[in-house]
Amino acid sequence: MKHCMLDTNTVSLIIRNHPVVTKHLAAMPVDAVCISAVTAAELLYGLAKRPEAHRLHNLVTTFLHHVDVLPWDSDAANSYAGLRANCEKQGTSLAALDMLIAAHAVATDNVLITNDQAFRHVTKQLKTKDWTK
Repeated sequence: MKHCMLDTNTVSLIIRNHPVVTKHLAAMPVDAVCISAVTAAELLYGLAKRPEAHRLHNLVTTFLHHVDVLPWDSDAANSYAGLRANCEKQGTSLAALDMLIAAHAVATDNVLITNDQAFRHVTKQLKTKDWTK
């Protein structure tokens, strides 16, 4: 179990050297921060769309080598099923990959670090924190 799972938007802010977000990251022990394998997939997809962006490739690759990437597992799948059913029942929704990331954070008992307000409507089980403030 970790403490903070960074969502894709937060990782993008780190890669772009957002001063407030990088300050929060620097204050965290390295082993207290992780990302979902889903976030890693989104980052790699972004690179695949921009093969000419060499600097970006270096930054993302370096980041991925230094952060713990948690594998998607059956606990995350079970969490996803419950979260998605609950959201549908409440009439709320998230983009498909965001729902997977939220479920992964819940399954691993991590706080999801995000500035995306949509996550705040998922469930009381999902704990979020915004590092942009």
